Amino acid sequence: MYRIKITRGIIVRLATVAIFLLLSIASFVFAGYLFIEANSTYIFALACAFLILAAFAGFFNVYASLCYFRSYFYDQYIDKITAGLKPLTKFPTVAVMMPVYNEEPQMVKKNLSKLIEMNYPKDKISYYLLDDSTKKEITKNLREFCKKSGITFIHRENRSGCKAGALNYALKVCNEEFIAIFDADESLIDKNFVKDLLPYFGDKSLSYIQTEKRYSKGNLFSEAVDLFDAFFFKFIQPHRALNNTAIFAGSCGIIRTSYLKKLKGFPEYVIEDTFFSLESDLHNYKSLYIPKVYALGIPIVTYSALVRQQWRYNYGDTQFISYYFKRSMKEKKIPFMSNLDYWSHGFGLNYLSIMLLLFTGLSIFISFSALPLTHLTLSNLLEKTYITRDLEIFGGIAFVLSFIAPVVLTRIYFGSYKKGFMVFALNFALAIIRAKAAISAILKKDPLANWTRVSGKPKRNILTAIVNTKFELGLSALLVSLGYIAYLLSNVAGFVWLSAYGILYLSSTIFLYKYG
Repeated sequence: MYRIKITRGIIVRLATVAIFLLLSIASFVFAGYLFIEANSTYIFALACAFLILAAFAGFFNVYASLCYFRSYFYDQYIDKITAGLKPLTKFPTVAVMMPVYNEEPQMVKKNLSKLIEMNYPKDKISYYLLDDSTKKEITKNLREFCKKSGITFIHRENRSGCKAGALNYALKVCNEEFIAIFDADESLIDKNFVKDLLPYFGDKSLSYIQTEKRYSKGNLFSEAVDLFDAFFFKFIQPHRALNNTAIFAGSCGIIRTSYLKKLKGFPEYVIEDTFFSLESDLHNYKSLYIPKVYALGIPIVTYSALVRQQWRYNYGDTQFISYYFKRSMKEKKIPFMSNLDYWSHGFGLNYLSIMLLLFTGLSIFISFSALPLTHLTLSNLLEKTYITRDLEIFGGIAFVLSFIAPVVLTRIYFGSYKKGFMVFALNFALAIIRAKAAISAILKKDPLANWTRVSGKPKRNILTAIVNTKFELGLSALLVSLGYIAYLLSNVAGFVWLSAYGILYLSSTIFLYKYG
């Protein structure tokens, strides 16, 4: 049981829950309006489609509300565990591993140099550089550095399994009791990483610990991108940790080697960390999340880099959906909350992309249907003959809330309206590329995005922006054009609805042009 004390934090979270629930209720009521006004099979079909989408959106809104609210109590949970820790009387052996693939050597050497300064007995900690680079000059440079620094250098000619393959290859020669993993771009900011976390492994059933991951300071764009991770680590990860489904996020974490070997290493998928987390859970091992930042990654300062990252994430999440259903069918019983966490994780980015596109398409059909979306006036809102049509207002409420809720919540939790709007716009900007990644995963195509890379300092090249966002630009132009047609037909609601969507999809071109 948690001690519930009325504080500003609990009030803010309750307000957050209320906003999401109101958004869900408004969507369902508007679906009801569509059914009431349906006077043909066509409009009835639109009502059914909108209800289905509203149900999916409602599920994620309620789940988000649950995460926001429960995250408030995580500090109590982790403080109780920490209070019961016993100090280390002997120091287990630890392997610190850094997988790299054609990374900038200077960056790798700089971050490795910080890692080897870890505050831990030198005879109990070893360092491994797992090099999958295909460029000989990079491999030679890193090999020489490792030799001078006492770091075990492991190079693979065959990059089978990507990052998971490199870690599994190293696992064959690793005899340390624990493995700590850091990505090449992560710079250690707290030397007590290992010393702080190992006492938690006094719980013999604990498989891994994940710490909070964040990026270092960059530009306005990178700070908005950082909020993608911040929302996950501040709200979703604590909620999941309470259910023993905390996700191992691939780095800035420690794994018990013996359990990893029992699981036969990392599943060799694009997002191997998520698959490993599931396998660990299904084998009845525990996991833990520590909400503290020990290392900072290099900020994502270009839109192209973000697209490649999101492509990989959504490709992997789509693979995970299929993998999870196959694995869950073999398990006799998986707790309801665990199922909820894994379903929402697998469908999360697909929801943000495919659902947005479906809502967009549906908005076109509704706007140009025979529904009386613009005939209701303030003077007849309360007239008896219009009482069922009053439900139309909830469509406007849902529309407005879907726009302002993310922005307002970002201001409340992270202190910035501007970043909140950028995060909101980025979901529309990335919708098509995420959807393409999901389709590629289903078709088992190459997991790499077909996206022109803009290297070096970002340049404002409008032609590059147009070519690389032609689908988003085409959709934007279509929506704005239809919005204008709606305006000519005196359909004000359709004009606002479609034009707003058109501008949001245009943000993909704007982001690529401005940030490269």
